Amino acid sequence: MVSLKPIKGRLLVAEPALTGDVSFNRSVVLLAEHNHEGSVGFILNKPLDYNICDLISEITIPFKVFNGGPVEQDNLYFIHKVPELIDDSIEISDGIYWGGNFEKTVELINSGTITEQDIRFFLGYSGWGTDQLDNELSSKSWVVVQNEYESGILEKSSNAFWKEKMVELGGDYLLWSNSPENPSLN
Repeated sequence: MVSLKPIKGRLLVAEPALTGDVSFNRSVVLLAEHNHEGSVGFILNKPLDYNICDLISEITIPFKVFNGGPVEQDNLYFIHKVPELIDDSIEISDGIYWGGNFEKTVELINSGTITEQDIRFFLGYSGWGTDQLDNELSSKSWVVVQNEYESGILEKSSNAFWKEKMVELGGDYLLWSNSPENPSLN
């Protein structure tokens, strides 16, 4: 399997060897930024046990919140596919945007203009310093794959997403797709 280079908008799929890593075990991460200073991404397939209205009292609709990664887990981040509605968004790629005017976002959610299919909230993010991600790629911690879902990536929210990526990668990864999350419990 030839891994692609990490760039904004691509996905990082955790190698099966990351089994003991609490944050990244069986994770699929959307890279929101990658440059010479480092990388930022959001774990797409780790829903938390609470909703946005549990965290932000001004929001009345119970959108799911996801664990974005181990960095700054007391901060809320969001990605979306409605930049025409949310000012000051930063394009990641292919119809996916990061952040923007939060007050306006709250209004749009409460009015029903933005649905859960349009936006995804995260506590924390995944971050790598200069060359850190490249070192992890060299040590076979991640596989970089294309985001063929484009803006449809927001609908990929289940814990089964990592397994789906293992099946798509094929070869030896197929074996890992059916392994238990904690092999010592097997």
